[in-house]
Amino acid sequence: MTADDLTEEANVAYQAFQDMGVSKQAYFHFLQDIDIKYKQGGTASIAENLQLEKLLGVHDKNVTAFNTAMTAVEGVEARNALIKMMS
Repeated sequence: MTADDLTEEANVAYQAFQDMGVSKQAYFHFLQDIDIKYKQGGTASIAENLQLEKLLGVHDKNVTAFNTAMTAVEGVEARNALIKMMS
């Protein structure tokens, strides 16, 4: 199964799912970098804290977009196909 097999609504939701995964990874990678810095006795700079806040904001928006897109996928078959793609 590919994204081409999804309904238009499911395709939008699948793209939102992918965007959410990308923003999650970006946030956690940056958080891990700061954690390493802490473990080595350093502290996060103001710029790093602002970047972390920005990344979290992007992720929050992507989660909201995904939840909104999921509600638009109404058909059982379309929803099942989408869930299969996300697995």
